[in-house]
Amino acid sequence: MKLSDYAKSKGISYQTAWRMWKRGELKATQLPTGTVIVDVQKTTEGVVIYARVSSSENKANLDSQAQRLVHYCEAKGYQIKKVIKEIGSGVNDNRKKLVALLNEDDYKLIVVEHKDRLTRIGFNYLKVLLNKQGKDIEVVNLAAEETEDMDMMQDFISIITSFCAKIYGLRRRKRKTECIIKCLERECD
Repeated sequence: MKLSDYAKSKGISYQTAWRMWKRGELKATQLPTGTVIVDVQKTTEGVVIYARVSSSENKANLDSQAQRLVHYCEAKGYQIKKVIKEIGSGVNDNRKKLVALLNEDDYKLIVVEHKDRLTRIGFNYLKVLLNKQGKDIEVVNLAAEETEDMDMMQDFISIITSFCAKIYGLRRRKRKTECIIKCLERECD
C-alpha cells in the first residue's frame, strides 16, 4: 500500500506517516521511483462485527445487516470473533454492548456497514483512540446514506428526550434536596 493511502486509512497526515517511516516505526520499502510502499498485513483474526438499528421496529434490518457483514468478513478471510447486534440511538454514548466491546482486548478490527451504525457523532475520535490501541474500524460502505430520514428523525428525538430527562431530573433532584433540608431543620428544632 502506498504511504499516502496508508496515511488516509489511519486518519493521519502524509507527513506524519512519512516521519513514522523515517523513524522506523513502519515496515515499508522505497521503490527506485521514490514511492514508499507500506507492508500492511490484513487482520485475519480478532474481527468483531457490530450492527445497530435505532429502534426495535427495525429488528429485521438488524439481522440482515449482521448477515451482510458476516458474508463480507467471510469473503475477506477474516476470523470472526463475535457478532454484536444492538438496538439504540446512534447519538447515545452509553450503549451497553458498544461500551463493553470498546473495553475488550480480544479483537483487532471492528467491521461496520456504515459509519453511522457505530456512532452518529465522533466517529473519527473513536477511530483515532482505537488506532492508539492497535485496533481499527473497517467501514464496508463509505457512501453517504442520507436516505434514512426516519432513522435520523429517531436520533433527533432521542437527543431531545435525553436533554429533557436531564433537565427534569435536575429539577427533581433539587426538590428532593430541599425536602431533605426541611426535614433536617425540623429535626433540629
